Amino acid sequence: MVIVSPALAAANNGNWQTAARWASFLRPRYPVRIVDAWPDAGAAGDELMIALHARRSATAIAAWVSVKPPGRIALVLTGTDLYRDIRGDAGAQRSLDLAQSLVVLQELGLSALPARHRSKSRAIYQSVTPRRALSKSGRTLRAVMVGHLREVKSPQTLFDAAGLLRARTDIEIHHIGRAEEPVWAERARAAQAACPNYRWLGALPHNETRDAIQRAHVLVHTSAMEGGAHVIMEAVCSGTPVIASRVDGNVGMLGADYGGYFPHGDAAALARLLEAARDTQAGDDPSAALLARLRAQCALRAPLFAPETERAAVLQLVRELEESA
Repeated sequence: MVIVSPALAAANNGNWQTAARWASFLRPRYPVRIVDAWPDAGAAGDELMIALHARRSATAIAAWVSVKPPGRIALVLTGTDLYRDIRGDAGAQRSLDLAQSLVVLQELGLSALPARHRSKSRAIYQSVTPRRALSKSGRTLRAVMVGHLREVKSPQTLFDAAGLLRARTDIEIHHIGRAEEPVWAERARAAQAACPNYRWLGALPHNETRDAIQRAHVLVHTSAMEGGAHVIMEAVCSGTPVIASRVDGNVGMLGADYGGYFPHGDAAALARLLEAARDTQAGDDPSAALLARLRAQCALRAPLFAPETERAAVLQLVRELEESA
């Protein structure tokens, strides 16, 4: 078994987390390698492939088809695949055609696929080890956003919301993630200088990031597109409610009726939700209790992200690949 991931451990991003977790599920039954390019020195021994990312793994998928028996490829689609690349990139479109099975990571992802491919597609929710909910300070509301600073994650929305809230000393915003271009580092530093309640912490190890999510009152997620964000399930499974942009990848994780959405890119709406979360936390309007309602809704979604559920689905996927060969 070979898992092709565009990112390896050093990237510490969603693709790597998925690849590493799926490998851990499969290793008790299969020898598993994780690579970022295929073929490589170990390619001759590979019998099954799971590829992450239709566009970025397109070369590996095409190479596999040219030298291996038919079938035996599962393709896991990311948010940029579903909501951008498969609409116009020839390599991504060919990957859909060549794969034996397609996997999306949240329920609305299936509707983003071309109709002709849906019969070979399934949704597999990713999983995370749950953590206990922590009691939080009542003196301030701490919001944390987790995501490397790049356009698709819409960090400018957070910067602008922080600016709107700069006078609220009872709301603090912590931002975790590496700036993938110098311009984003400059903007984050400018936001930090202008807004005393905003702190850019840069990239942190995964365990420290999970600690920060666990200790926050709320996770903020501003993305323009998502395949199924790890940080959302990490928050949900830590008792930390989420305030997220209303895009399909987030709605597919949290549910259509979730009460913590704001329109993508609308910093004022995000700021209003954070103010409402703080004000009801502080007791100004106990009947609203926004954080409590969001926490209860997240708790209902948490079983979707159980490791045993994901493990069973991944093993079933691989069994079907074997049987189809």
